[in-house]
Amino acid sequence: MKFSINRSKFIEQLNNVQLAISSRSTIPILSGIKLVAQNNQLILTGSDADISVEASIEVNEESQLEIEKTGSIVVMPARMLMDIVKKLPDEKVIIELKESTQVSIDSKTSSFVINGIEADQYPHLPEIDANKKIELPAQLFKQVVRQTVIAVSKHESRPILTGVEFSIETNKLTAVATDSHRLSKRTITLEESYPNSLDFVIPGKSLTELNRIISDDIETLDLYVTDSQVLFALPQINFYSRLLEGNYPNTDQLIPSESNTKVILNADLFEAAVDRASLLSHAGKNNVIKLIIANDQMEVFGDYPGVGQIEEDIPFKSIEGDVIEISFNPDYMKQALNAFGPVEVGIELVGALRPFIIKPSDGSLDFVQLITPIRTPE
Repeated sequence: MKFSINRSKFIEQLNNVQLAISSRSTIPILSGIKLVAQNNQLILTGSDADISVEASIEVNEESQLEIEKTGSIVVMPARMLMDIVKKLPDEKVIIELKESTQVSIDSKTSSFVINGIEADQYPHLPEIDANKKIELPAQLFKQVVRQTVIAVSKHESRPILTGVEFSIETNKLTAVATDSHRLSKRTITLEESYPNSLDFVIPGKSLTELNRIISDDIETLDLYVTDSQVLFALPQINFYSRLLEGNYPNTDQLIPSESNTKVILNADLFEAAVDRASLLSHAGKNNVIKLIIANDQMEVFGDYPGVGQIEEDIPFKSIEGDVIEISFNPDYMKQALNAFGPVEVGIELVGALRPFIIKPSDGSLDFVQLITPIRTPE
């Protein structure tokens, strides 16, 4: 194997592939990057057994890729390859498989030799039925992931809750995540209808890494789902992830259908006030702040012995309903409001100890954030 390539283009795809590589892998070969030089392209693969990323670089003027000799090798560790290529003195990189499994990396006056492993020892990527494709709007899907992945559980006691559940019914895709303390649900309309309904759960970690790969210039991506794996096909990149096993809880019943108090306000302004209050709540014994709605006023309040006190009036567009005082985790509230962006939202509350929801001010249920309040001493 021998090829030369533009260093910047090589680094771009090395970065994408390295997202799938864990420094703590229990399988030694998975600490490396698999390189396959074919007649018209170079294929890079990285994996941690849960996530696999396969990136291709075509022979063209932009990549300056020239394949002198085909072949394959796994270069280990991946981080060393990346660090070497980043520090090379020229924009042209020449990589060659020498005798045995040694790999040379040359650029201008610099030359390295590092060890590799035969590529046939590298695990095979999952086989996916290419006929069962679902086309997704890339930037909208990226937004859906960003808005829902915030609510996945960070604890492994209930593994199914560490992922986002996706459901596809005809032309509707719904994503929902909950850690049992909060919930985020988003529904979008697809351009095409699909006769077979789908329901699957993707680990939150996988979705976070996928979002890093979806660049702003990508318009669509293709989704393929099997019983245990999912593939997102992007231009020059295939992103594989395992699916979580088990039944996701029925979250529809958690979202209250009625409310006793409703507020419409600017999400950005409210988030900024909660953020200021959290400066004290984080330093206090309990990370809790209180929302008080009474007498056509709305305020954030917190009293933290030994630290200080916060009290701030919140501007709003409208308030209707009962007087209420409700305590909550400010970090949950900040993330929920941030997911909406600089728009007006509606907050609907049932009671001091009942979960409340945040949704678009027009009342739409296409995007809902739910937060469970915290019981505090009277």
